[in-house]
Amino acid sequence: MTLQPDNPDALRHLLTLEGLPRAQLLALLDRAQHYADGRDNRSALAGTAICTLFFEPSTRTRLSFQLAAQRLGADVLNFDVSTSSTRKGETARDTLRTIEAMGVRGFVIRHHDDGAVAALADAAAPGTALVNAGDGRSAHPTQGLLDMLTLRQAKGDDFGRLKVLIVGDVRHSRVARSDLHALHALGAGEIRVCGPRALLPGDATLDGCVVSHDLDAALEGVDAVMMLRLQRERMDEGLIDSIDAYHRDYGLTSQRLRCAARDAVVMHPGPINRGIEITDEVADGPQSRVLAQVRNGVAVRMAVLEYLLAGRQP
Repeated sequence: MTLQPDNPDALRHLLTLEGLPRAQLLALLDRAQHYADGRDNRSALAGTAICTLFFEPSTRTRLSFQLAAQRLGADVLNFDVSTSSTRKGETARDTLRTIEAMGVRGFVIRHHDDGAVAALADAAAPGTALVNAGDGRSAHPTQGLLDMLTLRQAKGDDFGRLKVLIVGDVRHSRVARSDLHALHALGAGEIRVCGPRALLPGDATLDGCVVSHDLDAALEGVDAVMMLRLQRERMDEGLIDSIDAYHRDYGLTSQRLRCAARDAVVMHPGPINRGIEITDEVADGPQSRVLAQVRNGVAVRMAVLEYLLAGRQP
């Protein structure tokens, strides 16, 4: 994926967090915190049209991008694949170019294929900005940013002192990849990853991480636990023995959480499979930051849209 196709000093699109300089990432987080503090800027994108172009279902990401764009004063078009000409065979590229021709400058795109958003970015006209809202297993950069904002709010600016644990289906998770890129860029002290062998990637994704298959041991003393959704829709048969066995070995319970630091926070990108990845008492408990992640999603997406479309350089 290409972050800066035109200008080495500025992002034209946001396709991934991989390779994003630490200073630029921090500046985006700072601006997002500005919006998280309750500030709007309804003139920033006044007169700018943004289309949410989703080829996969979404609740949190789509609605938060819509709200973010509206709070910046943009005109928002919501693309519904089920009633669009893609059902008649129109390609994603032709769909993009058609909507561009209507004067739309910003696109928020989710697609089931790896690399699909980057391919559309290559086809976009000059002056058009694309945000990857999740493609295949590759990347979900704004989720990575909102997770870092939530973690920073809970634990402070010094990521170097943190032990962070990511648990579950990393193999199929674009969220995990973006979180790992961000944690490495921010200099997290120790990054642990835990899950069944069949659900951990066999490539370089986990380089620099401490990998474990024992959740109780992996939880010992960590400051943050980032649980992942078990993505059964992307999964081949036989990768896990059973749902019950997965919860037994890798589900986060209140008893297990006691192995972590006393003030450890629990995060999950949603949607949560309750009783599989995490129990109700943990998801809704005092250490949970799940709803804070949702709130921060709006602020982060405001910062990203403002930067790409209003020319606000971090």
